[in-house]
Amino acid sequence: MKSILIRVSGLIAVLTFCLAANCQQTASTTNSSSPNTVLYYPSSQVTAGFEKGGPLLDGKDRNYTVMTAHREKSGPATAELHERDTDVFYIVDGSATFVTGGKLLESKNTGPNEVRGRGIDGGDTRELNKGDVIVIPAGVPHWFKEVKSTFNYFVVKVRPQS
Repeated sequence: MKSILIRVSGLIAVLTFCLAANCQQTASTTNSSSPNTVLYYPSSQVTAGFEKGGPLLDGKDRNYTVMTAHREKSGPATAELHERDTDVFYIVDGSATFVTGGKLLESKNTGPNEVRGRGIDGGDTRELNKGDVIVIPAGVPHWFKEVKSTFNYFVVKVRPQS
């Protein structure tokens, strides 16, 4: 139960950040995809999301996306850079070595406004642990250099309004 409360608290924290970043939404009724709808995700849905990773809220008609992310220590290491999106991570479980800044190695465009590479040369290295929050502005390379165990985190991707 404590684990579920921590996860829900994390989601609240990143959504609060998103709202503070001009993601203007107002309360309405549930069970609608309108941008003015209050969205609720029960703990069972959040827990299932962490088992596979992926979006809780896909960002359609909004300038933000909310995702659950799951990594295992054996996962592939790919550095990335989002030209338009700012990432906000809230670490729910586990620990990882995370690098931000520097230069992408062997970079290539993988989609609109998305660049990937096999790693980062230089940059700042941090140990991310349960309870940490990190904000990666658009245009900053970032990379999970090492994931030490099962690693779960919320991601809020915020895109400037056009």
